[in-house]
Amino acid sequence: MNFVFVSPQFPEVYWKFCAALRRNGARALGIGDTPYDALAPEVRASLDEYYWVSDLGDYDQVFRAVAFFSFKYGKVDWVESNNEHWLAQDARLREDFNVRTGPLPAQIAAWQSKAAQKPLYAAAGVPTARQTRLTTFDETRWFIGEMGHFPVFAKPEVGVGSGGARLLTSDDDLRDLIAEHGDVPYVVEQYVEGDICSYDALLNSRGEPLLENQEEFPPSMADVAQRQLDLSYRSLPTVDPALARAGRALARSFGLASRFVHMEFFRLSHDRPGLGGAGDYVGLEVNVRPPGGSTPEMICHAHGIDVYQAWADMVCHDEVRCEPSADPAVCVYAGRRDVHRYLRTHDEVMERWGGAIVSCGRVPAALSDDLGDQQYTARFGTSEETDEFVAYVQERRHFGHDGPKGER
Repeated sequence: MNFVFVSPQFPEVYWKFCAALRRNGARALGIGDTPYDALAPEVRASLDEYYWVSDLGDYDQVFRAVAFFSFKYGKVDWVESNNEHWLAQDARLREDFNVRTGPLPAQIAAWQSKAAQKPLYAAAGVPTARQTRLTTFDETRWFIGEMGHFPVFAKPEVGVGSGGARLLTSDDDLRDLIAEHGDVPYVVEQYVEGDICSYDALLNSRGEPLLENQEEFPPSMADVAQRQLDLSYRSLPTVDPALARAGRALARSFGLASRFVHMEFFRLSHDRPGLGGAGDYVGLEVNVRPPGGSTPEMICHAHGIDVYQAWADMVCHDEVRCEPSADPAVCVYAGRRDVHRYLRTHDEVMERWGGAIVSCGRVPAALSDDLGDQQYTARFGTSEETDEFVAYVQERRHFGHDGPKGER
């Protein structure tokens, strides 16, 4: 099998997908914009060959890289990045090289459009917030009036994470958005209050889950990024059956298969007519790639299984053949920001929690708006320990009237 993996060097853990492919006997061929000599040793070791391009966004360069691999090794069987930013380009490469193991451009465009997703939610029987495309002030204001009142939530129709999202609380906010959004298509949605949860799954060629995971996030990732809040979120060892039912129904209605997927939901904090009762799940968005950043690492620790190997098993064998190596647990991420001062030093955190911490370190700048600048990821047997850990890591130093003496 010739597998072309786009950007194996970023996010920094994605080389593990390639290493797992090679363990299964596939040929892992990487394309990236980091010069070969600057690649980490583990990235180089995970690949059979690497083709450097100066700009991964330059389609002609990436096309030539795939053409080179095709000439040297024969027909390309898979093209994948597992990265939201490159999904449309992955699909275009599949179409140009007649690769049929993944979605083509029209399918990706439908999956990535927050407006085009709505009928697919309806087909799955999963409730979602009412939505309209942003057009004129009068048309959008009429939609808001039909729902009742502000606030409403606005976000790019095609976007990654919380980038560009904003809460609109008044007519002036709406006018500002119309004046500022430029050529970027936006949607405006009914505001929903609740916790954000995700259903993550490895799906086989029939769209059936081979591995399922549940994550729990803060109520608003947009608030985390825009207000520079400290992020914490967790990966759970079991999945709420109601969430699993909704995720599986969406996999069928979207036609998802042979992929790692990340579906986000609201869990309602109170009854909401037309959407559900407190505790019910309401669809937010479907992402046809793994959860971002180093979250696959958290899935590994939560389920005691190598999720990269499980993904490679799905690709090569259409089943998971690797076995769990540890008991399930709660895996939690606690981020810190450089702009804040914390009560405990790094050394104190490590002394108190070092036995539970599975990783810590700096967050890449490209991900720091959402994830913070420094991260501590730990594994615990109970939610109570998890809560205590997060509070310990993120408790901030409070200054008296004399100012920030002794801050650290």
